[in-house]
Amino acid sequence: MPDLLTEITEIVTGLGSTGIDDVGTALAARPSAIRNVTDAHWTRLQDAFDKGAHSAAFATAWANGRALFESPDGLRGRPPMTIEWKGVHQPPGFEFLPVDLRIDHVYLVSCKYQSKILANSSPSNLFLRRFADRTVSADNTSWYERSAPAEYHHFYDCVRRYIGLHLLPPTPQQLTHEQVRRIRAECGGAWPQKLAPLWAEFSLAVATASAVLWNRELQTPARREEMLWRLLRLSSASYFVLGSSESGPLRVRIGTPWDWRQNFSLRHLRIAAEPAGQPKISWSAQVLERSTGSHRGVDGHVEIRWAHGRFSAVEAKIYLGTPHADVPGYFALPT
Repeated sequence: MPDLLTEITEIVTGLGSTGIDDVGTALAARPSAIRNVTDAHWTRLQDAFDKGAHSAAFATAWANGRALFESPDGLRGRPPMTIEWKGVHQPPGFEFLPVDLRIDHVYLVSCKYQSKILANSSPSNLFLRRFADRTVSADNTSWYERSAPAEYHHFYDCVRRYIGLHLLPPTPQQLTHEQVRRIRAECGGAWPQKLAPLWAEFSLAVATASAVLWNRELQTPARREEMLWRLLRLSSASYFVLGSSESGPLRVRIGTPWDWRQNFSLRHLRIAAEPAGQPKISWSAQVLERSTGSHRGVDGHVEIRWAHGRFSAVEAKIYLGTPHADVPGYFALPT
């Protein structure tokens, strides 16, 4: 079940797009157009609203939904017939679009509040398959093992000596859940002083090898352009991102690759490893805006890390550094 704040930001955004005058009236009405919201969800929302809990989130989500309802790029003041909330569901396959609401089977909405994360992926899906193969199964081999095997085993050997050779197996693949818990307990939240420089060395090795593998897959202009589209979550269907950012409300329409090519041309895509706490790869692009002839930039980074604590599965988190409103291919929602 989603947490209360997630329910507020997503369901109340949908309520705001109904055209009802205010959030209190909408909550009391429990409009039938809103699908997949149970009585328990409505009760939690009503209780939180009555108590003044998360009042800012209620206000922002409502205003975002209302903006979509009124916008000429959105519903244009037309009350929708259906607003489907995805909530917690098990997708039947890989879902590329981060959609939380579907309105009238056409308008797709992603609710993003104070988050710069574009996507979570397996490293193989990103660096080797470029999101082209929509594989959802876990990689059989740890990305650390695959990208920097010598450095990985050296670092694990150092961890083993720090904790006690007789307490841990010879290889990380042989670790039991209990042994992993021992490592996490004895090494604390940050790596101990003796292990910290060894981790930094290993981390940079993983980032460097990953950047090399990724660049190897992006040898042609077409692949680099396609990779940028996928990093920015451009797809064949346009959709809306409604939420909030450090600078205020976030209300943009994400264009398609067709929209992007009509407006922009990729001049350069740079991918490089950076020293950081976790293996980090920066990405940045220079883009020509066709209508003005001016150049625009967009950047972000990928952080490779254990998904559920040390010596668990490895994931790649993709972050956007550029403000959403300044990203080529993201169009501000007109009012």
